[in-house]
Amino acid sequence: MTVSDPIADMLTRIRNGLLAGHLLVSMPSSKIKVAIAGILQDEGFIEGYEEASIDGKPGRILRLKLKYVGVRRLRRPVITGLERISRPGRRVYTSKREIPWVRSGIGIAILSTQKGVMTGTRARQLGVGGELLCQVW
Repeated sequence: MTVSDPIADMLTRIRNGLLAGHLLVSMPSSKIKVAIAGILQDEGFIEGYEEASIDGKPGRILRLKLKYVGVRRLRRPVITGLERISRPGRRVYTSKREIPWVRSGIGIAILSTQKGVMTGTRARQLGVGGELLCQVW
């Protein structure tokens, strides 16, 4: 089955996994998904990720290890919200001066720039703008 928006599919799988209390979430892999997973790990929103291949099947899968806070029954997910901003039907671009602050700096904006996929903070430091992919808090 083909997906028209693979990044939205990734965010939905993460959101559904968190609501169900899963420790791992699997999805088809791509370069941009691996870059987003790396940012989420670096910023402390997930514990880790791995890219693997399934024997006998074409393509690779991406497994994310979700992160929770608290003890067993009282645990809560670290990610409280995910929002897709730029979609295939409506691309959203931002300049270096207009990169949004997510939840007054608690969350992150993920951008696709000419220098790669990065957070809004990093894009401000480098002085580049780009396509605003999503926001995580």
